[in-house]
Formats: sequence, structure tokens, C-alpha cells
Amino acid sequence: MSGPVTVARRRSLTVLGALTVLFGLLLGTPGVAAASNPYSGYVALGDSYASGPFIPYQRTDPVGCFRSDRNYPSLVAKALHVTAFSDASCGGATTADMTESQSILFGSNPPQFDALRPDTRLVTVTIGGNDIGFSDIVLRCAAASLVNPLGAPCREQYTEKDGTDELAARIAATAPKIARVLDGIHRRSPRARVLLVGYLRILPEGRGCWPLAPFARGDVPYLDGVERQLNAMLGAQAVAHHAGFVDPYPASSGHDVCEAPAARWVEGLIPTSPAFPVHPNAAGMAAVAGAVLGALGAASAPLPSA
Repeated sequence: MSGPVTVARRRSLTVLGALTVLFGLLLGTPGVAAASNPYSGYVALGDSYASGPFIPYQRTDPVGCFRSDRNYPSLVAKALHVTAFSDASCGGATTADMTESQSILFGSNPPQFDALRPDTRLVTVTIGGNDIGFSDIVLRCAAASLVNPLGAPCREQYTEKDGTDELAARIAATAPKIARVLDGIHRRSPRARVLLVGYLRILPEGRGCWPLAPFARGDVPYLDGVERQLNAMLGAQAVAHHAGFVDPYPASSGHDVCEAPAARWVEGLIPTSPAFPVHPNAAGMAAVAGAVLGALGAASAPLPSA
């Protein structure tokens, strides 16, 4: 049976415990917020399909990376209420720019891996398109269509005399580079969930919409096939290197450059919405953000309004 001193001591401990909890709630206990959010530390890496060039509003840190605060990483961070968000994505980036400084307009962007921390809990990365020469392919194929809009001049240019597809070879050569990127992320942020994010569909099935999107009739299915090969390679590397793969291509059918402006997720060579040519617009970024949230099991998280 407890005596008066023991009872009083228990009451004091109870009051002390209650006060400790109260002060913790009022002042904030370090680590409580982070523990309640599994993705409290989020780093976004990648190229212009992650950074969102020309989509309002453009950040200036630095100007030459053309990062939008409405790109898919920013939308994901807001939807998940991320407390520590670092967007290192940069237009024109290749896999080499994960570990090397990237020359950009008015200066350079630090190696994107510099943003990774041991306590980072979520990493998204969209990369590989520039490794196979995305911009050069678009310009070269568009120019070729002007002299042969009904043929397949671009496919012919990228087919070697022995029948080898140069672009398919470039994709194969990029695969080990993607592997090194994923392995590098895991080494620097071993606790992070890593999602490799693919590319939105650019061209439709069939003949296309020349001259609205100036790609020759025979080159439309060829270039669409190249993109599907690229996304397939990315997915295979994700599986092989312990990362998730988010493929926005299937859901973007009916939202390619040939669709009406209100339906497009990717703009044509002459954009009708604020975005860089042949790049995602705000609607496309929102669609990719939704796919990322779905992969994280957070599909019910509301996306911020534009």
C-alpha cells in the first residue's frame, strides 16, 4: 500500500510529464515534424523535363537553369508538405552534370548531386534525353521534313549503311550512365526512396500533324518509337538498380503536340502555352506530379492550384 510521500511523488511525475508534452507542443520538439512525414527531405534532379523552362513562374537560382515553381518537383513537394525541398534540376542537363558543374547562361550550375544528403528521404530524377541528343534530334528532323514531308528523311539519316539505328545505339550507350546515376544517388542518400521519372509522350500515333509539328509523316512513328525505347530503357535500369520508375507516357496519349491547345501536355515547336518548344507545359507538369504522387501512394494528396 502506497504512503503519502509515494502518492505525492507520482502526482509530481504526472504533472511534470504533462508539462513536458505541453511545452513540446508549444515550442516544437526537434525531429517530431520530420518523423511524421516520411518524405520530409526531398531532392529533385534532372533536365528540362523536370525544371520546366518558360513555365510561369521562373526561379532565378540560377536563371540559366530555367526552373519553374510549377514544375512537377515543386508540385510534389507542396502536395506532400515537404519541409526540406531542394530542386537541383537544370535545363540541358545530362547524366554527366550529376557529378560535374554544368555551364549555363550567365554562369554555371553546381553538380546536381551536391544537393543530396545522407538524411534525404525522397529523390526524383528525370535524365537521359539530352544524353541521346534530344534537341539536335528535334531540330534535325524538323529541318529534314521541310524537303520531304511525306517520307521518313530523319529515320534515313539515323540509319547506318549496315542497317544499324544510330538512336537505338545511343539509348543503349546511355543505359550504363543511368545505372551510375542511380547507384550514385543510393550511395549519397542511402535512406531515400528513389524514383526515376520518364518522359511524356511527344508525338501521336499515325501521321502526325505536319506542318503544325514539322516532322515528316514517316518519321512520326519512328520518333515515337525512339521515345518508347528511351522510356523502356529507363524503366529497366530503375528495376536493376533498386529505384521506382514513373512512366507518364501511357497516360499522356491524347495530350501530345498534335492535340488542341487545351488538351496538350507537351507544346509544339511554336508553343501556344507558356513553355519551351517541345517541352511540357503547366498541365503536363501537373500530370507528371500526379503520377509521382500515385507511385508514392499519395494519389489522394491534392495538387496545388497553378
